[in-house]
Amino acid sequence: MDKAQLLIASNRGPVSFVHRQDGSLEHRRGGGGLVAGMSSVATESDALWVCAALSDADREAAAAAPDGRIDHTGHAPEGMRVRMLDIPADTFASAYTSVANSTLWFVQHMLYDVPNKPAFGSGFRADWERYREYNTAFCEALLHGAAGDARVAVQDYHLSLVPWMLRQRRPDLRITHFSHTPWAPPEYFRLLPTDVARELLEGMLGADHLGFHSPRWADAFLDCCAAFLNVAVDTAARTVEFGGRVITVGVHPLGADPGDLRERAAAADVTERRETLRRRVGDRRTIVRVDRTELSKNIVRGFAAYRELLTTRPEWRGAVTHLAFVYPSRGDVPEYREYTETVRSMAKEINDEFATAEWTPLVLEMDDDFPRSLAAYRMADALLVNPVRDGMNLVAKEGVTVSDDGCALVLSTEAGAADELGADALLVNPFDVTETANALHAALSMPRQERAARCGRLAEAAAAAPPQRWFTEQLRALR
Repeated sequence: MDKAQLLIASNRGPVSFVHRQDGSLEHRRGGGGLVAGMSSVATESDALWVCAALSDADREAAAAAPDGRIDHTGHAPEGMRVRMLDIPADTFASAYTSVANSTLWFVQHMLYDVPNKPAFGSGFRADWERYREYNTAFCEALLHGAAGDARVAVQDYHLSLVPWMLRQRRPDLRITHFSHTPWAPPEYFRLLPTDVARELLEGMLGADHLGFHSPRWADAFLDCCAAFLNVAVDTAARTVEFGGRVITVGVHPLGADPGDLRERAAAADVTERRETLRRRVGDRRTIVRVDRTELSKNIVRGFAAYRELLTTRPEWRGAVTHLAFVYPSRGDVPEYREYTETVRSMAKEINDEFATAEWTPLVLEMDDDFPRSLAAYRMADALLVNPVRDGMNLVAKEGVTVSDDGCALVLSTEAGAADELGADALLVNPFDVTETANALHAALSMPRQERAARCGRLAEAAAAAPPQRWFTEQLRALR
C-alpha cells in the first residue's frame, strides 16, 4: 500500500454508499462542514482517510475494493485516498452502539437516569473488549498506511484508544485527537468503571495534542486526568505530563463555512422550499429548530417552552408558527426510540390544544431534508437551540449565517457555541422552561433593526474558524 504523510481516522468517512434500484452501488460525498473542511486538506496533501463501513452498502463497497481502498475502485471524492474498514458486525455493534453511543455519549452528555442506569456487568466488559478490537482495527490500518514522518488526526470518542495504541508501536508518529463531544467533570466521569475511565484517558494521552471545542470541555478533561491518573497537570498551560512526554490540550471551536453555506442556501431547491414554507406559514412570525431526535438536543423541553409561550402570552396564538424539522437518530438504542415517540406525541398535544381551522401552531416534520432546513433558517424570526449539553452545535452557527433578514438566536448556555455567540444570543438555562418561553417572547418581540444587527455580529462570530482553518490549526499544533 502507498504510504501517506497525513492520516485521518474517523468512524464516519468522507463518502458513503447506497444501493440503486437495480442493486448497483452509488457513492455520495459525506455532508457537513466537518467532512468538507477535512476533505479540503486531505485532497491538497499526501493524505489517507481511514473510516468504517457503516451500512450494508458500505460493507459491500469495502469488500469489493482491494484492501478496502475504495479510491482504487473510483468511489472516493476526486483526489482523495480512502480506506474503508469492514469491521465484523458483532464487533461494530458492540463498539459503536453499546460502548460509544450507549455509554460514552451518555457519560459525556450527562444523560443517564442515574437511579436506574448505568450498571456495568459482564456484558459491558464483553462490549468493552469489542471496543478495544474496533480501535485496534483502526490502529492497524493507520500503521499500514503511515509514512516515516506521518501526522495522524484521530477524530472523536469512537477512537479514544487509538492514540496510545499507535504510540506503543510507532513513537515517531505525530498524533492529534479531537473530541467533538463535551467532556464530563470528574464527579460524573466516575460513573464509568475505574479501570475503563483510566484506559480512556490514557488512550487519548497517547496523542501529542488533544483538541476540544470549548474551554469548559478542555478543563474538564484536565480535571479528570488529575483525578484518575498519577500525572502532572498544568491547568493554566493546559498540559499533561504522561509517559515521559508533555501533551498539549487546545481549544479549537469549529465554525461555519459562510461561502459554501450561503451559496447552497441561494440554490433553486432551497428557494422553492422557502416559498412553500412561506405559503404554509403565511405572514406569521416563525420559530425554527433543526435537530436530530437526540436526547441531548432537548426537543421536548423546547416544545414545553413553546406551549408555555402560547399559554401565558395569548397574543401569539395565531401569530406565530413553530417549524420543527427533526429526524430520527440512533434507532438501535431503546432510549432514542422512546424519545422520538415522545417528541411526536407532544407535538400532537400542542396542536390539539391550540390549533384552529386557519392555524397549525407547530409544524413537525421528521425526515432529513437539508434544503428545507436551509429554507427555514433563511426565514426564521427566532432560532431555538437549547441542548442540555452539546460539544459545539453547528445549527446555531449555520442558522445565523444564512438568515435573510436577521434572526434572533435563543441559545442554551450548555452548548459549546455559547462561548462565542453568547454576547448577542438570548442565553437560557436549558432546563428552565419558563425562562426559555420568556426568551422566545423576547426574540419574537425584538425590533427588526436590533435583530438584524445582532444576527450580523453572530454570523461574523460563527465564521471565525471555518472547517478548513479549524483542522489546519490542529495540524499546526503538532509542530
